[in-house]
Amino acid sequence: MAEFIQGDLRLGYEIHGSGFPVLLIAPGGLRSERGMWQNSPLDPVTLLSPHFQVIAMDQRNAGASSGPIESDHDWDTYTQDQLALMTHLGFERFAVAGMCIGGPYILNLLKLAPQRVVASAVMQTIGRDNNREEFLAMFDGWAEQLHQSDPQRFGSEALLGLRRRMFENDLTFMCMTESEVEKLDAPMLILDGADTYHPASSSQRLAELQPQAMRLHEWKQSSELEAAADRFLAFFHDHL
Repeated sequence: MAEFIQGDLRLGYEIHGSGFPVLLIAPGGLRSERGMWQNSPLDPVTLLSPHFQVIAMDQRNAGASSGPIESDHDWDTYTQDQLALMTHLGFERFAVAGMCIGGPYILNLLKLAPQRVVASAVMQTIGRDNNREEFLAMFDGWAEQLHQSDPQRFGSEALLGLRRRMFENDLTFMCMTESEVEKLDAPMLILDGADTYHPASSSQRLAELQPQAMRLHEWKQSSELEAAADRFLAFFHDHL
């Protein structure tokens, strides 16, 4: 594991393979860290590293990464972490693949740095579908654990501010409006979700807002994995 340090921010990451860079944003909500990919039906580290340079990172305060939390932090805070890491590594342009919370992270990267992100794979994005309380409960569990680990560093007011700015909204993808999502135009592959946190309706809505996107409806079952892996890899070969 390598480490990028910028002030109080420390980001753990690993690089696999060589070639055009692909940033990986793991599932796990705010616990998004590299090891979570081992639980995915499709593991981008395994699939992509023989062909591209894969950068698997731990998000702030997940895995081997750490950083401050302030009451004005929000989705942009994490996006700036991701961009800072890629800048540190010397990658001006890159692709990105992300699962779960990786959906909003990718959308926000495309919004804030459209000139840098050339293509993306959005795997079972989180989204709104009568699940507001479930997301708030998930945040509260994460926040309580973090607060207990270091009450002075991770104060209640700062965590409440983060909660308010990231999850106390009714936006479909939580990080931006649908009209903003609609303006994004980089090549995208959408892999559908189908559960409380990753509702099928959110994948459907993303596809409607991104009509240029390719889409995989079925990709998690053993009978579907080989074909899905081929299409996943082909997408990156076609656009990188």
